Amino acid sequence: MDSAGQDINLNSPNKGLLSDSMTDVPVDTGVAARTPAIEGLTEAEEEELRAELTKVEEEIVTLRQVLAAKERHCGELKRRLGLSTLGGLKQNLSRSWHDVQVSNAYVKTSEKLGEWNEKVTQSDLYKKTQETLSQAGQKTSAALSTVGSAISRKLGDMRIQRYVHLLLGRLPACLPACLPACLPALG
Repeated sequence: MDSAGQDINLNSPNKGLLSDSMTDVPVDTGVAARTPAIEGLTEAEEEELRAELTKVEEEIVTLRQVLAAKERHCGELKRRLGLSTLGGLKQNLSRSWHDVQVSNAYVKTSEKLGEWNEKVTQSDLYKKTQETLSQAGQKTSAALSTVGSAISRKLGDMRIQRYVHLLLGRLPACLPACLPACLPALG
């Protein structure tokens, strides 16, 4: 039976005709029958209370079935509307985070942390530490810049040396061919 065709009206004579796949917490009425009645109750009063207890337990079972049917119907509507579980989870998380942020505990904790932050940042020790770390950062940056420049210079020198070496290596091969043409220009 699909969830849309189920009768979820509590006043309906068909209540309780929902899916049998639900796992309800069993109610052991035998325990209640074995417990001695509280002194001061007449047998009629005890019987009336037991009848009311049975009725309430049946209503609880019915309400669980109705809730399950409504949850299935809600899921079906969301599926038909294209609303994903992930979207619902994201919305629930956003709502929960907002609830946390406006809670008294969060607000008081934030205020307290703000006060502590103010005290710490205004302390002499914090200011000295911040200044020391700033100077150390500047010195480290300058040292790294110097090392970087030295490395760049060295690489440039190595590149120039390589080209000079290549030229000098080829010069003896082309020198006899170029020398007769170059001598009149020199002289």
